[in-house]
Amino acid sequence: HLATSLPLPSERDHLRPRIDLIVFMIDIKSKYSLKNVEASLAYVDARFFLGKVCFLVTGVGRVNYCSIETNAICQLGEAYRSPVLFCELELEGIRVATAQRLLRMLQICAGHIPGVSALFFVSLMRNSDDD
Repeated sequence: HLATSLPLPSERDHLRPRIDLIVFMIDIKSKYSLKNVEASLAYVDARFFLGKVCFLVTGVGRVNYCSIETNAICQLGEAYRSPVLFCELELEGIRVATAQRLLRMLQICAGHIPGVSALFFVSLMRNSDDD
């Protein structure tokens, strides 16, 4: 399911499936994109930041057109203790690899991978990022 911003409309709460993973998409060419994500973060329950949120930054193949500093996005990921994935959706190979990574993260967050929790998975990612 996709939403352009949060909060989600409450009139359909009873029809909404369980949310296992929130992926905030940030278009590196649009400052509005980052501002929208920052505003939406206030509506996310703090428990989701224990492994069930990630930031997906698109448009990274066009460095000349960037409106957002990658450092600002990385700081956002650090502040919310959530992984940041960079990709270029216009390149099929990268798009497929990113989709596979997100699907694997979703499987973990939904509890479909025995012995691996979302919190454990994110702690593994944090340790490899810090080295």
